[in-house]
Amino acid sequence: MKKDILHIKNIHEVHSFLGLEKPKHPLISVFEFHSKANSVIEDFKYTMDLFQISIKGNCPYTISKYGRNSYDFQECSMVFTAPNQTLEFNKNYATNDENCWTLIFHQDLIRKSELGKLIDNYSYFSYASNEALHLSEAERIMLTDISKKIEKEYSQNIDVHSQRLIISNLELLLNYCVRYYDRQFYTRTNLNQDFVSEFEDVLKSYYQTDQQVDFGIPTVTYCAEKLHMSARYLSDLLRKETGKSAQEHIHNHIIEKAKTKLLSSTKSASEIAYELGFEYPQYFSKLFKKNTSHSPKEFRQNLN
Repeated sequence: MKKDILHIKNIHEVHSFLGLEKPKHPLISVFEFHSKANSVIEDFKYTMDLFQISIKGNCPYTISKYGRNSYDFQECSMVFTAPNQTLEFNKNYATNDENCWTLIFHQDLIRKSELGKLIDNYSYFSYASNEALHLSEAERIMLTDISKKIEKEYSQNIDVHSQRLIISNLELLLNYCVRYYDRQFYTRTNLNQDFVSEFEDVLKSYYQTDQQVDFGIPTVTYCAEKLHMSARYLSDLLRKETGKSAQEHIHNHIIEKAKTKLLSSTKSASEIAYELGFEYPQYFSKLFKKNTSHSPKEFRQNLN
């Protein structure tokens, strides 16, 4: 039987659903999930109109599915979700681990701030749960301390400084997570190099099997699914390892194939564009010139 997906629109509904006391701020909240575990039904899916940051030490609930991926929390980890993403929770065991907490906030909190303009740059909100941030004890303590400062700030009497201080601490927390993700990419460099090679193999296989004929040029999402990761994570991984995004890698691969075809055949640029999977030859010509500073015709003439 298909499970209904619970849609939570605001902070108040989160507190009500979990059996927590009335929120002290309408747009942001920090709470320990474990303390109210028994008030939540088993096995449920939900979406929220909120950003969510969850840190896991040893909680009564695990995020078992995020999209099509599964993840088993066995260490101190963080998962980030943006509004309208679907998650599934399963109850497994009760505990009193104080390392487990969740921070949720509505975009209205930051909408008029500089953070509101930059929030899309925090790409880890689009990562899948199997790409969680794994924390050292020192990192966990740092992030927990910041979350407590946020909680303390909105729990006391609100004044003209409250909004700015809450947002400043929230941005500080997000920026530390960027640093820790960079550390995670760095410490997994050997594994990441394997993914870079596998990514190139996915592109080669795509064209060797003529999939571009039916599906067009390969997308980042297609490549990421083949590697069992999210598109944003793949792009960030490649950027850390090579300095180029996944989209740039795809384009470079296509351009190299185009160069070979231009110099080894008399086919027109339009014919080559269609063979490479472009629906519109004009887009191929524009992309080729952007990457080589020459149109396909100029490239052929200069090297022949």
